[in-house]
Amino acid sequence: MLTQNEIVTFLASCHPFELLPVEALEKLARVIEQRSISTGQMVLDLGQENQQLYIIHSGQIEIRSATGKIFGRIGPGQAFGIRALLGGSRSTYRAVAIEDGSVLKVPKAEFLQLNDIHPQFERYFEPVGIERVGLTPMGDSPSAAPADHALPSAGLDLMVLTARDMMTKDPVSVTPAQTANAAARIMRDRRISCVPVVENDEIVGIVTDADFRDRVVAEGCACDVTIGQIMTQRPLTLGPDALAFDALAAMMQRKISHVPVVAGRRLVGILTQTDLIRAQSRSAVYMIGEIGRRPDVRSIADIVADVPKLLVSLVSSGATAHKIGHIISSITDATTNRLITLAEDRLGPAPIPYLWLACGSQGRQEQTGVSDQDNCLILADSYSEKEHGAYFKAFAQFVCDGLNEAGYVYCPGDMMAITDKWRQPLSVWRRYFRKWISEPEPMAQMLASVMFDLRPIRGDESLYRALLDETLPFARSNSIFLAHMLSNSLTHQPPIGFFGNISVPRIGEHKGEIDMKHGGVVPVVDLARLYALEASIPEVNTHRRLEAGRKASVLSEEGARDLLDAFEFIANTRLRHQAAQIREGKKPNNYLSLAEISHFERNHLRDAFTVVKTLQSALSSAHQVGAR
Repeated sequence: MLTQNEIVTFLASCHPFELLPVEALEKLARVIEQRSISTGQMVLDLGQENQQLYIIHSGQIEIRSATGKIFGRIGPGQAFGIRALLGGSRSTYRAVAIEDGSVLKVPKAEFLQLNDIHPQFERYFEPVGIERVGLTPMGDSPSAAPADHALPSAGLDLMVLTARDMMTKDPVSVTPAQTANAAARIMRDRRISCVPVVENDEIVGIVTDADFRDRVVAEGCACDVTIGQIMTQRPLTLGPDALAFDALAAMMQRKISHVPVVAGRRLVGILTQTDLIRAQSRSAVYMIGEIGRRPDVRSIADIVADVPKLLVSLVSSGATAHKIGHIISSITDATTNRLITLAEDRLGPAPIPYLWLACGSQGRQEQTGVSDQDNCLILADSYSEKEHGAYFKAFAQFVCDGLNEAGYVYCPGDMMAITDKWRQPLSVWRRYFRKWISEPEPMAQMLASVMFDLRPIRGDESLYRALLDETLPFARSNSIFLAHMLSNSLTHQPPIGFFGNISVPRIGEHKGEIDMKHGGVVPVVDLARLYALEASIPEVNTHRRLEAGRKASVLSEEGARDLLDAFEFIANTRLRHQAAQIREGKKPNNYLSLAEISHFERNHLRDAFTVVKTLQSALSSAHQVGAR
């Protein structure tokens, strides 16, 4: 049996429990029940009333549907039983142990209390629709699949993704005239298990590890035997648009592990069974769990490298932009948390309380395929530069460098905790906000816009609550500050011309393209922030700010509905554009060519921009501010 200290240590290594303060983990450890599990044991049965959250400490659990089909397998650090806790109290699936081990059981009352007290913890368990389900077994309807963290949520769905999404592009190939020895060297040097055989730009065969074993070594052939003599002729091929599911099914039926992908007869890629099986593990929850176990930055970066493919999957599955942003940002949060843990392992425990916060798109939980890092540190007022300065400087450097190495590049504007200005005691942060609000000159407006999107990631959240409790009412009471913020936000205008049509540049680098970030998403983000400041709403996510603004009556029912719909369409169009670029092997950006979209989509995009422009004008009139 684990001691209470061992339970605390274990929970602190699991997402999202590492978001909780130590006191909360210690309190939780006192009420957690431990239970041993054995292979084949039914841990949670279909229809069983459930009054606890299960966390796997050791062993493996298989999640099965009512018909016995497998939804997924989960291991240490992952949780199940959540849907029953937050929904009807009865399990909608079976959880069966497939390895001996143990689980920790968190009582419902304590779990719900943690959700009430710690918003960051609660948001991890927010339902995000069918994309939480991941792979839905054939024969079960999506509605029958349990929307639970036990499953590989937001997974790469083989019923949605195509061969193009998952194949290795432009694979190395050989000709029939080359020798087996030459091909074997290529496979060894490139660490690949097969080579397609191409002649006159057409695929004529394939050679695999098994072919060398069965047709060269076992038959005692000389190494100078030609590839044409040992290859599998006329192999099964698939087109780039073939479903990944069909590819896997064909491989299973034919007992093969490699399928060339061709356009016509021209080789464009290779798809392996390993690619497809690995895809079933490449999901948000799996990635978050793996990030929490990785020992160094390089291995964390290996996991984060799969985020673009996850984005493609989410877009393909029809997930909303709101939920995609939440999922992608959760992976950044997990990366940040793990780097903080590694920093403390290297430098020792922090000498005073601190809070690491994200701002920008991560802070709002609206990250896409194009993300840099924006973050800061709030330190307790017991901070002494002489005693603590070196520790927190090294701490911030380690985390920010790690984020950069993982793919979240340094902020071009230096809005990061490695910058001395953004690593300060609470009293200094209070002065910052008071000055920005009292003296709203252009730089102050810009900084306030960024810093009003702060969201705690790790540490003592009371430091942020104290700042928020003071700052929001002060901002709301200063009409001059709000007017300046609005004026500053109007520098971001939807691309609607004088006659109500979409307007794009006619010259320059982005000729004929819409800036979907600054002309589409940012104007809505700015409006939502203003509505939140007007009503002292603490939310930072744009979708939740608009919902809260409607409830607080700073935004009409109709205005909120229109703006939410417009924002979703604009953001989703941006994501579809980025997903298309990722599929083509390009680096995603925010510039959408009008030629990429249909006339139908163009009309809807114009309508969405018009909604945003109309509400900008309405807010300008209310504050008597002219658009620039």
